[in-house]
Amino acid sequence: MRPAFSVILLTTLIGAGQGLFLALYTVQAYALFHLLPAPDARSFYATGSLLCLLLLAAGLIASFFHLGHPERAWRAAARWRTSWLSREVIVLPALMGTVLVYGLAHWTDWRPTLATLPSGGLVDGTVVLGAVGTAFAFLLFICSAMIYACLPFLREWHSPLTVLNYILLGGASGFTLATWFAARTAPQLVGFLAGWAMIITALAFVARLGSLVRNARLRPRSTAQTAVGVRHPKVVQKSQGAVGGSFNTREFFHGRSAATLATVRWAFLLLAFPLPIALILLGALSGSTAAYAAACLLQYLGLLAERWDFFAQARHPQNLYYQAVA
Repeated sequence: MRPAFSVILLTTLIGAGQGLFLALYTVQAYALFHLLPAPDARSFYATGSLLCLLLLAAGLIASFFHLGHPERAWRAAARWRTSWLSREVIVLPALMGTVLVYGLAHWTDWRPTLATLPSGGLVDGTVVLGAVGTAFAFLLFICSAMIYACLPFLREWHSPLTVLNYILLGGASGFTLATWFAARTAPQLVGFLAGWAMIITALAFVARLGSLVRNARLRPRSTAQTAVGVRHPKVVQKSQGAVGGSFNTREFFHGRSAATLATVRWAFLLLAFPLPIALILLGALSGSTAAYAAACLLQYLGLLAERWDFFAQARHPQNLYYQAVA
């Protein structure tokens, strides 16, 4: 398939925003049970929520560049009963609204007590808002991934690994960003977040390698004979009939060489996983905020390459017919 850069930005930016919110709420949940020191609500939770919103909004804006008629974008939600895209369009604003209220509640110190835990922790309104936002974040991961995983004819995507990778890659980028953010706003949380960032990144590495191994073993179910309905043992296509190309040859094939694919794949395997882990470890040992910032930057660049590879590796069956051009 031909990767669309607007969709690459959409999925990586909102994934980082979702992961960052999950990191914020994880800290709050641990602090609720007195397993972590409570950070300053304004500088950590409220400012962190603002950063989440900026990432989610940037992804939403990027998605408009993928639309042929942006003025009709509202119609994308109309098919929510059957379309994962429509569900994503609904869940994303719901998550953004919840994150906004969550951040404002922490900023204004609006914390009506709803219950008291045996440990003495107070369950207030922000805890409930965070739980709702967490549910929306995971639901958005599922909706975004199922847009691709629900397509049986694109076998590289049609796998539970697609959903798992969306969750783990978004979580990895979000927790890595949260580590850098904590280094600047709540240093007492850095060790906790750095540990989780490395664990989730390592899990994402294993899951992504699993999808690469699986896809490498796939064999096409169709052949040139079945593509054109001819059973002759030797069918060779000489031309696809459109000298100047067509929609099919532009939209369903990336047009890059095997060397380019291999370069992109090795780049994202290095940038998105081992290097960020090494930099986070370096930051934890040296206390260097710059190391955490570099881990965020390199990991995001790696995720851009990973998402490009994700789209490019999908082999559309129609390319069997247009293989003379593809």
